[in-house]
Amino acid sequence: MRFRGREVNSAGDGLLATFDGPARAIRCALPIGEKIAPQGIEVRAGVHTGESELIDKNVGGIAVHVGSRVMAHAGANEVFVSSTVKDLVAGSGLRFESRGVHVLKGVPGKWRLYAVKRAAP
Repeated sequence: MRFRGREVNSAGDGLLATFDGPARAIRCALPIGEKIAPQGIEVRAGVHTGESELIDKNVGGIAVHVGSRVMAHAGANEVFVSSTVKDLVAGSGLRFESRGVHVLKGVPGKWRLYAVKRAAP
């Protein structure tokens, strides 16, 4: 696979995938909205990294919940990341815009979120 990701689960209109690095996850998520926008479909994505548990052929754990909650704050055709991801991809060439500090439903603490800035055409 181009970004070394693995589809883990799809339910309804959602998709959960794992990657061997957060920059690859972001680079996979960015073009998805652009490619399907002409079909009138809007996409939002959330990227987080952390410990997860393998449960049969699925993954679970707090990192999965955080990723889902990060995505919930993204708007149409936006990719949001946690500050954990932003810090880990330093030097990758990816750029971010702060979207403030948020409480993520069911997750302890406050989280600083960032929108991935798309490259200028």
